[in-house]
Amino acid sequence: MIHLLTGLSQRLDDVSVPPDPADLLPAIIAAAQRAGEIAMAWFRPGALTSAGVQSKEGGSPVTEADHAVDRMLLADLHGLDPSAGWLSEETADTPERLGKSRVFIVDPIDGTRGFVAGDPRWAVSIALVVDGLPRVGVLHLPALGLTFSALEGAGAWRQDGERVRVSDAASLSGARVAGAAPLVERFARTGVDVVLQRKVPSLAYRIAMVANGDIEAGFASTNAHDWDIAAADLIVHEAGGFLIDAHGRRPVYNRVSPKHGVLAAAPERFREDIAARLRRMT
Repeated sequence: MIHLLTGLSQRLDDVSVPPDPADLLPAIIAAAQRAGEIAMAWFRPGALTSAGVQSKEGGSPVTEADHAVDRMLLADLHGLDPSAGWLSEETADTPERLGKSRVFIVDPIDGTRGFVAGDPRWAVSIALVVDGLPRVGVLHLPALGLTFSALEGAGAWRQDGERVRVSDAASLSGARVAGAAPLVERFARTGVDVVLQRKVPSLAYRIAMVANGDIEAGFASTNAHDWDIAAADLIVHEAGGFLIDAHGRRPVYNRVSPKHGVLAAAPERFREDIAARLRRMT
């Protein structure tokens, strides 16, 4: 850790050289965990949050905890890599990020509805995206005591030091699946028996559950955004899985529109099968 942080400090002294993602990973994990501590001050397990809640355009909730975490992460992550752009659910988007090859993509609280209702399955999500693909991904679930992290080419890991791996199920028959019920029902109508899991408020955690082998497949409905999926995308990829659209393509990030169509995550062995079923659904 000391060696990594020393390397980071040396790189930050030379602002012309962007920090290596590997050097940034420990500091990003620490930032996510600090963010979780801030959010937990308003979280009430099994009860309504003590935070003030407002409705955004479209009706989705946002709380004072979301905004506090967003401010903290913007300051901390900009300090780690001043060259990187910024895209967050709770910060007004600007075209400035489009001119950056590196961008932090953040969801201060992914699964705000769950956070508000006292469901512990919400997460702080941070990705460092370089040239459209995530190179570092961190997902911290403070109410569950879980942290997932991934570095491109170096695997995905939990906070306990254990490697994260997808399920070794040989078939989609009987697969445990998470996603919006109508979407999963359409998937089942392609001719496969699945076991629908109870709703997971955080889309990022839904994808991380695939990475961790807790479920075999996870679905994202139309209009998932970069901040919902970027960190979890890398985590499932490094765990031996994928996140793809109906054409079998991995999402590309930091585009003009941060929105995506229907997506599915599953172990790599199911890539062609899942893509074909997605095409039949859409």
